[in-house]
Order: sequence, then C-alpha cells, then structure tokens
Amino acid sequence: MKKQKDTMYGGNSMNMKKIVLTMMMVMLLSVLAACGTKEKTITIYSCSEDYRIAAMQAMLDEEFPDLDIVIEYNSTGNLAAKILAEGKETDCDIIMDLENTYLEKLQDNLARLENVDFSIYLDELVPQSHKYVPSERTSGVIVVNNKMIEERNLPNPVSYDDLLKPEYKGLISMPNPKSSSTGYMFLLSMVNTRGEAEAFAYFDQLAENISGEGFTASSSGPIKALKLGEAAIGLCLTNHAVEEINNGSDYQLIYFEEGAPSNAYSYAVIDGKQNDKDIMRVFDYIVTDFIPYDKEMFVPEKIYKDKDYSLKNFPTEIKYADMTGIDNIDLKEELLGKWKY
Repeated sequence: MKKQKDTMYGGNSMNMKKIVLTMMMVMLLSVLAACGTKEKTITIYSCSEDYRIAAMQAMLDEEFPDLDIVIEYNSTGNLAAKILAEGKETDCDIIMDLENTYLEKLQDNLARLENVDFSIYLDELVPQSHKYVPSERTSGVIVVNNKMIEERNLPNPVSYDDLLKPEYKGLISMPNPKSSSTGYMFLLSMVNTRGEAEAFAYFDQLAENISGEGFTASSSGPIKALKLGEAAIGLCLTNHAVEEINNGSDYQLIYFEEGAPSNAYSYAVIDGKQNDKDIMRVFDYIVTDFIPYDKEMFVPEKIYKDKDYSLKNFPTEIKYADMTGIDNIDLKEELLGKWKY
C-alpha cells in the first residue's frame, strides 16, 4: 500500500509539473502575441499614385513597427469632400499629396505646423497659414506615341491649335477638369492665356478630337490610353510620361509656347491631431525622409530652394505657364461650373 501511495503521489507531482509547464507556455505565447500587437492605428488619406503610396507604406511600416499605419486612397475632389463631411469626427490623421487648392478650402480643418522649417521651400509654394507642407510640383505636357503618329503619317503637333486639326480626330486624350486636377491645370492655363470665353470655345472644338468615350476621369487616363493604343496624343503629367518612357515606351514630350501648366500638392495634419506624439513623429518622418525620397524616385520638380533632384529622361528646364489663380477655390468652382463635359 505504501508503494502504491508513493506512485500516486509521484503521479500527482508529474501532473502538477505538466500544469505549471502548460501555464508557462501560455504566458510566453501571450507575451509574444502582445509584442506583435500594434499599439495604435494612424490613418493617412491620400490621392497620390498607387506606386507612390506603396513606397510610403513600405517605408512607414519599416520605420514604425509599433504602429498600424493605414493609407486610404481617394480622388482629389472626393478626398476633400470626405474630410469636410466628416468634420471633427474624421478618421484621417494626415493628408498626403492633396492639391493646394483644396487644402486652402480645408483651412479650418488643418493644424498649424509650428515645428516645420518653411524657409527651405520655394516662397511661392509656402502657404501664409503654415498649415501644409509642400511635397510636389507637377507639370502638364503633350505626350506623343511615336509609333501611332508614324503609322498614320501625321506630323507632331507644335501648338494647342494644331490639336484642333481634323487629322487628329479621335486620337487625343485629356483628363476631365471636373474630376482631375491635371485637366484643370490645362483649363486654367488656357483661360489665363486666351481669356475665359476663348478658352471654353477652344475646348468645345478640342472635344471633337477626343478619343474613346470622351475626357478621362483621372489624370492617369491619357497615359493609359497611349499605352493601349487608344490615343496617339495625350495631355498628361510629366512624371507619368517619364515613368512610361523609362519603362520602354516610345513617347515624345512636347511643351508648347505657352509653357507647361503646373500645380502644387502638399501634406497636412488634421486640427487637433498635432497633439498626438505618434501622429507627429510619423508626420515629421514623412517631411524629413519620405518627401525627399519621393522626389528622388518619382517627382523631381523643384520645391526646395537649395536642393535639386534629377530623374532619367525627366526634363531639367521646364518653362511653366501662367497659373494665376491656381490656389483660388472659388475661381476653380466657378470655371468648373461652366465646364459641360
């Protein structure tokens, strides 16, 4: 009986050891799980291109493994409208690459950026309010698909009026100013050059030569039309065209006498979110690290006073068109109200 009692006691001891070991394993797994848990979600609203968003996501995930950083895409106008509609209840913490025109409209929703050194940026890109940081200047360009033009034995256009010629009917692609800031750049440039009445008359004529189902919804529409052979000439962004040229496309860039239409984009922080240390360390990293990287890799047009960037096949001397009123949201809404396409 004594032997049996010892065996029973030994069995209990073994069971206790198993229980303790199991508890320790559970605790260890809990600790490991906790280590892998993100502490906080930070939301960035963006209207940038998908490849630039992907580059930012990769850099932020590596730099801030403790944070769950979510980048949500929306088109320019829709992004601004979403923030206005959401008001103080918005999920947005940081705005990425929104057109300055809309940032002016969102002034009451934005935080003043006290710790940013605005003196390093070109004066014409710095807002008086100091509520957004310059990130990008873009230019418009006429892009010709050389193969399609040569196959049709057509000359390259050398002026905006050339685009109205009947030989280009159905061969031109342009983004719609109502949905694309690129399209609006071309519209405003023409208004400033020819006057409002003549500018709208011009686009009524140009509409006769537009390919496919009409003006494209996004700025990337024309470059896609060129790639698919749906258009031979596109009114595009310079950086979109250069990216395709560097990927092997046989395109030619043409700037007309009036100069390149241009626009500016910036980053901002939603008012009230500037008091959150995690949001601001992400924003500071974007300003000091990501924007310079973005310029080096994708959009080299000048925004800094003392720093220049270059990119293969990217024009180094771009003459900009008269873009008076580009940041005037009231003018934009007035002109778009008269656009009928």
